[in-house]
Amino acid sequence: MIGSVLHGTYRELSLGWLAVGSCAERLALILNMSSKRKSKGAYMISAVAEMYEIHPQTLRLYEREGLLKPSRTEGNTRLYTDEDLQRLEFILSLARDLGVNISGMAIILQMRERMEEMQHQIQEFVQYIQKEVLARATAAADPSKGAIVPLRRTLVPADSSKRKDSTR
Repeated sequence: MIGSVLHGTYRELSLGWLAVGSCAERLALILNMSSKRKSKGAYMISAVAEMYEIHPQTLRLYEREGLLKPSRTEGNTRLYTDEDLQRLEFILSLARDLGVNISGMAIILQMRERMEEMQHQIQEFVQYIQKEVLARATAAADPSKGAIVPLRRTLVPADSSKRKDSTR
């Protein structure tokens, strides 16, 4: 369901979704669930497990499989950032909503990261093209700056008698 992707837990959504009537009420429910992690801190594994109603061993499994990479304190305690929680929400939506197994999740997450990298490269390329077009447009305004070989234009007076003959 969409709520697990948008910061809510699956259980809250599945219980509340059917009871809520209008689309606006559903959106309010989803936005209310997003208030769970408004802070910009880091969360310990027990807090994350409780927020998302999953067992801490599930979080450890996701880390062991490379799906999550929480930071660690000097005492080796796992700390989950907001980015980790967004990634966890995506993982949980894959598992709960789409029934994707751990291997499938890993492939999907890798493809997602590669797509984000490619999007970044495309944005850089578009910026380069825009700069190049702008540079060439300004160079075209002054042909002496942008021309590989300077152009010399000589004006040849047009013979009026030839012009009359060519129109016939």
